[in-house]
Amino acid sequence: MKLDRLTRHAALVLATLLAGCTTYVTTQVTAFSDWSGSDATRTYAFTRTLDQKNNLEQATYEQIVANELALHAFRQTDERDAHYLVALAYGMRSDTVTVAQPVYYSPWPGPYYWGRPFDPWGPWGPWGPYPTGYVNQSYPVYTHLLGIRITDRATGKEMYNVTARNTDEESSLIAAMPFLARSAMSDFPMANGVVRTVKLPVDGKGGMSNEVAADSAAPPVPASGAKTVQ
Repeated sequence: MKLDRLTRHAALVLATLLAGCTTYVTTQVTAFSDWSGSDATRTYAFTRTLDQKNNLEQATYEQIVANELALHAFRQTDERDAHYLVALAYGMRSDTVTVAQPVYYSPWPGPYYWGRPFDPWGPWGPWGPYPTGYVNQSYPVYTHLLGIRITDRATGKEMYNVTARNTDEESSLIAAMPFLARSAMSDFPMANGVVRTVKLPVDGKGGMSNEVAADSAAPPVPASGAKTVQ
């Protein structure tokens, strides 16, 4: 019947559009910088607090950050030979978000198409949607945080301090860490006081995609300025 063909066509179009969509992880990055180093002096060693010593989680995150530092000509070495010391801070916080969701009234019992009733007055019908009210639904969200602090080993002077923060419905910090590290080190070194947003594409397995990041490029700004890239 005609309605059946139209419904099949609409479902095919919707599936095609969804297949072409790219999911991104959006991270807010804040940097404070007094960077004056050169590639020749970018040797570093990780430094740890007492709680971070002999810690497998710390070692795992250090390796992720080390991979990003290597993209900017940093070379890891023994602490006595390092020009810089790199310290990490990280954590996760859980919150609850409440969203008002519309409730639809469906007076039509059928027919059904692919497990969904066709309701001409509902959100899937040509004359909808007509919400009869709203109900509050609460969802857990998790904020993941990574801080990277680079200091001059000889003087103790802070050279670069960057913080990356994102929010997701997934609680895993280890899953978020590659996105946090890549975002934190994007366009290193950023100018002092820069606040920007980095969007990194996600692959089909939930990991970081090799596609080009969206809205990740920021024009240079003066060291004393602050700029937000949306």
